[in-house]
Amino acid sequence: MRDVLPVSVSIPEAELRWRFSRASGPGGQGVNTTDSRVELVFDVNASVAFTPAQRDRILQRLSGRLVGGLFTVVAAEHRSQLRNREAARVRLAAALRQALAPDPPERRASRPSRAARERRLADKRRRTLTKRLRRPTED
Repeated sequence: MRDVLPVSVSIPEAELRWRFSRASGPGGQGVNTTDSRVELVFDVNASVAFTPAQRDRILQRLSGRLVGGLFTVVAAEHRSQLRNREAARVRLAAALRQALAPDPPERRASRPSRAARERRLADKRRRTLTKRLRRPTED
């Protein structure tokens, strides 16, 4: 049975932990003095924003990216801490939205049409003939 996803899920700010450090990369001399790199840590297990079924789905789908039930998003591409905070928020939302999305429908196997089978066999016959003609003749 599939869950019906809510239109929007709001995560309380108290459930998000922020850490800041110095980022590498562009920024000139300011990169050495400002803590513009942002780490956003979200504890999936302790969250009250999701139903138990949604929480289980997130834990299952993001299991490769969780460390002790904590989901960490890092953003350091902007010079501004504020812009990196926003980028981290967007990435967290996208990852959770993708984890909660329903499974795609299963692919139904199809069979090649009769014409496709005949074309494939005709191509094989043509290739066989071409290669046979390339062989040295036996005298």
